[in-house]
Amino acid sequence: MNQTISMPDLRPQPGRVSASCILALDLGTTTGWALRVHDGLITSGTTSFRPGRFDGGGMRYLRFTNWLGEIDRLSGPISAIWFEEVRRHAGTDAAHIYGGLMATLTAWAELRGVPYQGVPVGTIKRHATGRGNAPKEAMIAAAKAKGFSPADDNEADAIAILLWAIETNGGVA
Repeated sequence: MNQTISMPDLRPQPGRVSASCILALDLGTTTGWALRVHDGLITSGTTSFRPGRFDGGGMRYLRFTNWLGEIDRLSGPISAIWFEEVRRHAGTDAAHIYGGLMATLTAWAELRGVPYQGVPVGTIKRHATGRGNAPKEAMIAAAKAKGFSPADDNEADAIAILLWAIETNGGVA
């Protein structure tokens, strides 16, 4: 028997995305992240979830879970998360890692009632550069043109996702 459970709508109110603590992620072994806190300050960076020599296969996902908790505890509470939605990977390992990180992220968000949404790669690139197939260098240049100093393309992608979420009100505008 199916039972409907009513849940409150926890998404930021229309027009309030920019006043909320929101997180944007470019998931991967080196994960790019960008965070806008309640007062409007934007910070960004990269963090590595590469397993150590003696780590088990699930350690990267446990570290990712702990990292999300620390971001939420220190800067949050996080009111929404956007991440790069990748549909094609160059290699099997990258696809497995992305899938594991996405599963970890969505489970973490579901447990806390934090709404999340994937944004297609082409949408992010088109919004940042005007081209849906822009190369990594163009994404870095676009972030620099907005006043950021990304360390690499992972951070530049996360910045682009965050700016897209703010400027389009999470894809609603």
